[in-house]
Amino acid sequence: MASGLTYAKAGVSIEAGDDLVRRIGPIAKRTRVPGVVAGVGGFSALFDLKSRGYRHPILVSSTDGVGTKLKIAFLTGVHNTVGIDLVAMSVNDILTQGAEPLFFLDYFVCGKLDVKIAEAVVRGIATGCRQAGCALIGGETAEHPGDFSGGEYDLGGFVVGVLEKSKIIDRDAVAPGDVLIGIPSSGLHSNGYSLARKVLLEKARLKVQQRIPELGRTLGDELLEPTRIYAKIARRLSAKYRIKGASHITGGGIIGNLPRVLPKDRRAVLKRGSWPVPPVFELIQKIGGIHQDEMDRTFNNGLGLILVLDRRHADGAQQTLRRMGEESFVIGEIRKGARGARIRS
Repeated sequence: MASGLTYAKAGVSIEAGDDLVRRIGPIAKRTRVPGVVAGVGGFSALFDLKSRGYRHPILVSSTDGVGTKLKIAFLTGVHNTVGIDLVAMSVNDILTQGAEPLFFLDYFVCGKLDVKIAEAVVRGIATGCRQAGCALIGGETAEHPGDFSGGEYDLGGFVVGVLEKSKIIDRDAVAPGDVLIGIPSSGLHSNGYSLARKVLLEKARLKVQQRIPELGRTLGDELLEPTRIYAKIARRLSAKYRIKGASHITGGGIIGNLPRVLPKDRRAVLKRGSWPVPPVFELIQKIGGIHQDEMDRTFNNGLGLILVLDRRHADGAQQTLRRMGEESFVIGEIRKGARGARIRS
């Protein structure tokens, strides 16, 4: 054989990619749901909507990544949880329309493929898909030699869901007196990590392996806590009550995200202290000397999902959540006024 340049010498290993595909197959298979016709292994995937029994199905889609939370995975060497975050960020977004997630695809790109790391990431993605009740139906792995430092990678995720046209959440139904119910986050989720890292790792010089008394665990464990997936909650509540609005609290915090589900002549008024704030937020605020307004615009501050319901349904919805073992808090109400959200002390 000639000794000229090869793809491998250029930095791309076809063999490693083939090995990863072989490992992914059984992992993805365990996420299979009714409707999957063809999944991982081909050039594309197939899904049969007819099996879901919708009269007038509307497809809903979303895409997202994990952001600089990946830097914590690189520092700790723990890669089996960021895949959950990847699924959560897209799935939680389509829940705000009232959709049921059907299938998920991922995009994994690195400088040089480390099959063990990539497999750990995909296992996390599969865990997230099982939590969401959707199938990991396909994806793509790419090597970009020279674009990433050793062991680093980036992720993209894509979800497709479905709902009955008559069940689309209509924000115009939001009315004065409606109640805001907050569902707790598990911590930072996948937002605000550039600021969190600046404060905790650079300013305070804390180490990811360091145990932090205020957190009751290591900093790495806290920062890698996966984003909650609210699919089961949304599915159960929407089957019993009319959800008028659902806001996934991501980058921009409550102030930036809650108004997106309100009509132009309605505003949300929340009472600070009506829900518990996890200690990681207090730690960041204290060390960083961050003003409360900046915290409100950057982090979820303990609420990952906020629902708008008719006041008559609030107690029943909370009882349903308690039976599921879920906490929830009445955090405010809807009033007349220009679209926006305000947190009052």
